[in-house]
Amino acid sequence: MGNCFSERRVVVTGLGLVTPLGQTLDAFWQNLVAGRCGIDRITRFDPSAFETRIAAEVRDFDPTPAFPSPRDVRRADRFSQFGIYAAWAALKDSGADLDRLDRNAIGVIIGSGIGGLETTTQQHKILLERGPGRLSPFMIPMLISNMPSGIFSMHHGLRGPNFATCSACATANHAIGEAFRTIKSGDAVMMFAGGAEATIVPIGIGGFCAMKALSTRNNDPAHASRPFDRERDGFVMGEGAGVLVLEELSHARKRGAKIYCEIVGYGNTADAHHLTAPSPGGEGAARCMEMALRAGRLNPEDVSYINAHGTATPLGDVAETLAIKTVFSQHARRLAVSSTKGATGHMLGAAGAVEMIACCLAVQHGVVPPTINYEFPDPDCDLDYVPNTARELRIEAFINNSFGFGGHNASIAARRFTG
Repeated sequence: MGNCFSERRVVVTGLGLVTPLGQTLDAFWQNLVAGRCGIDRITRFDPSAFETRIAAEVRDFDPTPAFPSPRDVRRADRFSQFGIYAAWAALKDSGADLDRLDRNAIGVIIGSGIGGLETTTQQHKILLERGPGRLSPFMIPMLISNMPSGIFSMHHGLRGPNFATCSACATANHAIGEAFRTIKSGDAVMMFAGGAEATIVPIGIGGFCAMKALSTRNNDPAHASRPFDRERDGFVMGEGAGVLVLEELSHARKRGAKIYCEIVGYGNTADAHHLTAPSPGGEGAARCMEMALRAGRLNPEDVSYINAHGTATPLGDVAETLAIKTVFSQHARRLAVSSTKGATGHMLGAAGAVEMIACCLAVQHGVVPPTINYEFPDPDCDLDYVPNTARELRIEAFINNSFGFGGHNASIAARRFTG
């Protein structure tokens, strides 16, 4: 299928998403750069008994355009519906005519941090109330995390490499990185890669509340997610999906595809430190970014922008700041660093892909999205977080960071495509 590993170049040619800020690229981007927030009181269930009663929900979602029939929609959990819709939208955006391409060389990696939590909850209730004989035969295929990848490939006859990543909040970046490597190695010419999550259900919110991970700023939802701000008190749950089309450069050129950017590096490390807390000095995150830069043959000074993991947790934001300083040294002060989770909430296994899409759009438009709700500087977080207002900036190269519970780190390095 082409050249050796080092010579094959990988570009992004399609974007699709489902987010609390919008379900089209235009709506998402306009709301993001305007500093709007998708967080409000939970409406999917009565949250009054919970310590946290707010989340970033996807409202008015209709998955049917991405499915062959309404019956197929009913047989997919909400997270799968998000992922399959985002992949369908990315396919449309890419302009690829699959009938003219080799479907054996097109693959899918769409991950999820948690999978079909809604199905699990509903079927467990049926088990307790009505017994095992009333469980749905679709229960297992609906709840397992690989189903967005599997179903999307079935819908479109994509017979290339196909699996799902599952590494908590690093899931989608791992999917993109593994898709990048799959194309580099010659095992595919096109990959759909990203993540999907739908955990705004009672057990999902309750479990994260029990960990004391979520913001309890219930009376002020729009200002609850506060990345890098001194008053941050935890993340806010989001939901949705993001999927990107990655493509080998000569394949993309041959079909006249538009190109958003070129992915050049991927970092993948472990903290090996703690179940949920990052290593205090951000050592694992630093090694991850260094790995991505090295793979992409980028100097730290080449990078203009970092889309930070920036979840608004007390420990995480400090560790990431320290990691950026370690890797970029004096250049860290000149970097634009923003977290879009103030606007979207934390979409867990989907976060990295939606944030990668934000990076692609930032390169295209020459605008860096802001870190909203940044009001009170934290002396331990002292970089340029692009506070509250989007900024015009020509981005030559960027890094997208995602770090997950379990100590998983994933960084993607990409640059403006110059031919």
